[in-house]
Amino acid sequence: MRTNYCGNITNEYIDQIVTLKGWVNKRRDLGGLIFIDLRDREGIVQVVVEPESTCFNDANQVKNEYVIEVTGLVRIRPNPNKEIKTGGIEVVGQKITILNIAQQTPILVDEEGVSEANRLAHRIIDLRGQKMQHNIILRSKLSRAIRDYLDGQGFLDIETPFLTRSTPEGARDFLVPSRVHKGEFYALPQSPQLFKQLLMVAGFDKYYQIVRCFRDEDLRADRQPEFTQVDIETSFLTETEIRNMAEGLIRHAFRNVLNVELPEFPVMTYQDAMYYYGSDKPDLRLEEFKFIDLTAEFKDCGFKVFADAANNPAGRIVALKLPATVTLSRKDLDELTKFVGIYGAKGLPYIKVNDASKPSDEGLQSPVVKFLSSEELA
Repeated sequence: MRTNYCGNITNEYIDQIVTLKGWVNKRRDLGGLIFIDLRDREGIVQVVVEPESTCFNDANQVKNEYVIEVTGLVRIRPNPNKEIKTGGIEVVGQKITILNIAQQTPILVDEEGVSEANRLAHRIIDLRGQKMQHNIILRSKLSRAIRDYLDGQGFLDIETPFLTRSTPEGARDFLVPSRVHKGEFYALPQSPQLFKQLLMVAGFDKYYQIVRCFRDEDLRADRQPEFTQVDIETSFLTETEIRNMAEGLIRHAFRNVLNVELPEFPVMTYQDAMYYYGSDKPDLRLEEFKFIDLTAEFKDCGFKVFADAANNPAGRIVALKLPATVTLSRKDLDELTKFVGIYGAKGLPYIKVNDASKPSDEGLQSPVVKFLSSEELA
């Protein structure tokens, strides 16, 4: 019987007998000793087999990707490996049983440089890798954290049908022919939208489901034919309560899965987001890059382009102050001018401060400086 996972053997198990089961990640002979890196979903541990051991001949038959059972004594590793969490110990093999042999695999586990197509063609081998195993275990922990939080908030995990009628959605349906009803088809749901709304009508006021959805779309970076979503529906909650619930879910997941404590989420109105950032999804990592409203300052400006915009009820003049560490080439400015044109801006004037101690005509560089007074430039 297995007593531990390989990746969980630490210093607290020193001088204890353990039984491990897993895959041979690597086997090497060195100075009469046989070293086996044994791998399972939790990580890798080094097994050392000494020449006088009764299991030395068994260890000598082991090859990469063999599945074996090892019983042995945990001891301090003479040459610690700080790259792995079990690097401070090793297991001295006392008994080795080969559970399954393996042929040479078409790709090596955790091999660098293997194409995605080749990895997918040999998916099972690829999934043995530490990175892929970590990702799938992380996904499992995330699902559990989501369920724990929503259960604690009084939500009910309710399954909805997969075989259903076609409904108007944003993509084509996957169709499943019916054996009973000749010539008719089921549609796989693109989302449980109708079902969860019916559940609200039925009185289940808090519903959630971690559910598979199906959309017959062309493959793109942000499109998948099948995907998993956290689906939530609720009755009687206000906008603020919905937002607090979603924030609590995300913070709970980060805390319990990644051990990261997120601060409270900043909140702003749509109007403030558009006023200060010109976007309904501003990147708050660039919080200092806020629009500075100069409309009032240019109402009486002698530069007609600015004055017309400032006096137009639908117009607005804003500035974006960039730190000296930001350098923009002429090409960069041309590209930015094209970009703001997409959103209706007539142009993108700029003023570069070369030396703030000098008069404006000497210390500033800009195609519009000559049209502005000293007071306006100040």
